[in-house]
Amino acid sequence: MSKREQQFTKTAYDPLDVRHHGAIHVPIYQNSLFAFESYAQFDEAMKQLLDHHVYSRGNNPTVEYLERKLAELEEAESAKCFASGMAAITSAILSVVRQGDHIVCVHQAYGPTREFLGSYLSRFGVETTFVDGSSLEQWHASVRPNTKLLYLESPTTSFFELQDLRMCAELARGIGAVTIIDNTWATPCFQNPLTMGIDLVVHSITKYIGGHSDCIGGVVMGSKELMDRIGYSEYMLLGGIMTPQTASLISKGLRTLPLRMQRHEESGLLVAEHIGKQSFVSRVNHPGLPSHPQHELGLRQMSGFSSLFSFISHEPTERLKEWATRLKYFKIGVSWGGFESLVTVNRLGNEETGERTPNVVRIYVGMESPKDLIADMDHAWQAV
Repeated sequence: MSKREQQFTKTAYDPLDVRHHGAIHVPIYQNSLFAFESYAQFDEAMKQLLDHHVYSRGNNPTVEYLERKLAELEEAESAKCFASGMAAITSAILSVVRQGDHIVCVHQAYGPTREFLGSYLSRFGVETTFVDGSSLEQWHASVRPNTKLLYLESPTTSFFELQDLRMCAELARGIGAVTIIDNTWATPCFQNPLTMGIDLVVHSITKYIGGHSDCIGGVVMGSKELMDRIGYSEYMLLGGIMTPQTASLISKGLRTLPLRMQRHEESGLLVAEHIGKQSFVSRVNHPGLPSHPQHELGLRQMSGFSSLFSFISHEPTERLKEWATRLKYFKIGVSWGGFESLVTVNRLGNEETGERTPNVVRIYVGMESPKDLIADMDHAWQAV
């Protein structure tokens, strides 16, 4: 059985759970607390809060079900779900560093993550060095005696560059540091960093895992040892927990994740290949294309490619924005991972003299027909 076929079974199959009267979906446990028949049971539960249902800020049955399913997909020992991707990211980071520590982070990481590392943590005596993640030399050169964390995001947010996960994990082990990766782009379907030596994996559940643009959430996954540390500290103390309603929505979306990712991969590659042939495009940034400089590394690390990518254009920013406005099937909006295709235009550099400067246009290919999306792009460009 192939890995993809195994994923179909993992997401779709559950043994019959008599506790829920055979319900196909785990019920929403709308409880703040859980009561006990005896004080002996209560005392035992209080010793290991995360292993028992005591209070929903610690462990709710609906959320726990989603955590187990996600951990199985990511090949992790344990998982904790959070109220947002940033709640998961910041909690994972805070579980690793303390005052006086140093972090090395890929410079193209998600914007709020960079802000948290570069600005917010500096208030508490934690320094961060940002590096070109595609360069192993820069990772090695940036390490200090007090480096405690290597933070990765592969592929990166805007230019979709990769890091060599095995080599970064090996570097971290050699200096006694922890590795964390944002694996949102690839999902557990296409990349399993823990199997390559990475310590903690974070996802914005808001994106592909949720898949329907109707909820916000995040997850951290890793070994039981590291996850217990987060669970009893950052998770319980900061309180950025996922609600049972959100967990229920995501659990239903998770059933179709492998099928959706298969469609996203096929459609994304078709659209990326087409857009790369257009006169207004200088370069397409999609690691699934043979033209991507790290395509071979992508084939080694990932079993597939998702449908978020970007292209570089030297056309004037306003013309590209007009093109985006004229698109029929692409909506203008942040985030991604749902059924709807999206587009955003961002200028690179400053236009001080009126000369053309590069723009990066981010494309997210949703569930629509790729033929319709391609025709939409062509018609919109002809119009401008």
